[in-house]
Amino acid sequence: MFGGAAIPAHSPHLRKSGSRPVVYDLDDNEVENGVEEGLLHPVEAADSKSGTIPVSAAAIMPSPILLLRFKVLLFLMWGFICCKIGWDSVMRMSADKRDLFLYEAFLYFNPLLLTALMVWLWGINLWFFAQGGVNYAKIFDLDQNHLTHREIWKCATWMTIIVPTSMTAYIYLYSHGEVSYAASQPVLLYAAVVMVLIFPYDIFYFSPRYYFLRTLWRIVLPVQVISFSDFFLADILTSMAKVFSDLERSVCRMVHRQVATIAWLEADSVCGSHSVAIPLVLVLPYLFRLNQCLRQYKDTGEKTTLLNALKYSTAVPVIFLSALKYHVFPDRWTNFYRPLWLLSSVVNSSYSFYWDVTRDWDLSGFTRIFKFSKPHLFSHMLHGRRWVYFWVIGSNLILRCTWTYKLSAHLRHNYFTVFIIAALEIFRRFQWIFFRVENEWNKMNSKSYPQLAMGEISNDEEKLLHSINHSV
Repeated sequence: MFGGAAIPAHSPHLRKSGSRPVVYDLDDNEVENGVEEGLLHPVEAADSKSGTIPVSAAAIMPSPILLLRFKVLLFLMWGFICCKIGWDSVMRMSADKRDLFLYEAFLYFNPLLLTALMVWLWGINLWFFAQGGVNYAKIFDLDQNHLTHREIWKCATWMTIIVPTSMTAYIYLYSHGEVSYAASQPVLLYAAVVMVLIFPYDIFYFSPRYYFLRTLWRIVLPVQVISFSDFFLADILTSMAKVFSDLERSVCRMVHRQVATIAWLEADSVCGSHSVAIPLVLVLPYLFRLNQCLRQYKDTGEKTTLLNALKYSTAVPVIFLSALKYHVFPDRWTNFYRPLWLLSSVVNSSYSFYWDVTRDWDLSGFTRIFKFSKPHLFSHMLHGRRWVYFWVIGSNLILRCTWTYKLSAHLRHNYFTVFIIAALEIFRRFQWIFFRVENEWNKMNSKSYPQLAMGEISNDEEKLLHSINHSV
């Protein structure tokens, strides 16, 4: 089964120290002609000290399929244990405090859960690009140490394990009266995430981490020419604005020691739903992207970058008009500010949808993203299918409107609804990535082909002139 032949028990070639058979490596000719003649070559040389023949490493390695099944079984067992402990712990609480506690617990761990979802989907994006022949490393200007889809999925797996485990420990400790230990769980988790990101030594994928942090820095301060990876990551951050908002509220509670308490419900709480910091954090990704567009206009002089900047500016009134719900009288909100919010939401959703389809995607460029280099089920289902384009365009329009609606202030306490809408926005961005990267890949190819053709013509002319001179 492991690519070798086992020697019978009575063979003189067995190890002296035990009865385990030795695995030998056979060539094709030896398998046909040499077995009867005893022409067997051991894989590893005998140990000069002990006189034993070590077993090949391949002989003791488990089957990859068996190893995968074992990992899946452990993952399912872990998931069942977390759900069981979490459910029993929640049922121990009184009904009047249960919803408030779940809202608070969800606030701490929901940002990292959504981030893990984004990492999983990004790994799927990279897998499709590799299968479809799209050189994403060239598009994003990555070095040879960039992460592949397998390594991305490995990171996502650890996130998927660690975050729910910490959340289960938080719920269990709080329900059993260990409030101080419960309050330490989100603090330790956030500190661990920060340490992994900024760890200065060459472990934990140092080069990709440095590239990621450097790109984030260029997004915050675009003091140099904007690259494709800069505004690509900035676009992704706009879809994760709710993640940053919840991060701000979580860190605020940690700093003011309001974890595992109900102090944040008080009207004068600095971390409550009326906090001015919430709309400020929500709008930051859009302002970063707006600043990038203005920098691109300064560098290139293209007027389309100003139109793109206008698109991101339409998100600002949506966010701040929604936040006014907590700072004005209810009648004033209903009669005046709510209609303005609805109008700004329609403008932002329509403009963003138009830009996605016509500018970011360029419908004429849907050519090879789902055309795999080798025959595959996904390629057969997706490549060249008209329903794929109808689905992507239709779902993008619906999810654009849904994402704008999520920014409404009255949904701030409906944590489960907001989580679903935020997850759907991440899924919309996952679809958007396919066609945005393919469009950029097609542009790069269209620029390189004319240069290649001109180079071939010049080389042919040079050879012709050289042959004429040689003949003369």
